[in-house]
Amino acid sequence: MEKTKTYQIENLENALLKETLEDVLNALEERGYQGIDQLVGYLISGDPGYISSHKEARRKIQKFERTKILEVLLKNYIYK
Repeated sequence: MEKTKTYQIENLENALLKETLEDVLNALEERGYQGIDQLVGYLISGDPGYISSHKEARRKIQKFERTKILEVLLKNYIYK
């Protein structure tokens, strides 16, 4: 008999956020931007103009609150 798997919502959300950040970085770099610099500009200012609409990168990143993005980035940097 197999055990029922349980998933924590936070872990799933974090995985989705990581995938989204990777997609956004790739889209920015495809357009010739410095992806990290553009993301930092967006996170600091809140101006979505820092994120290209190429491959729907802007729409994807705006699904997450900037504070949530920063929280996940810091937790992963400090605790991993």
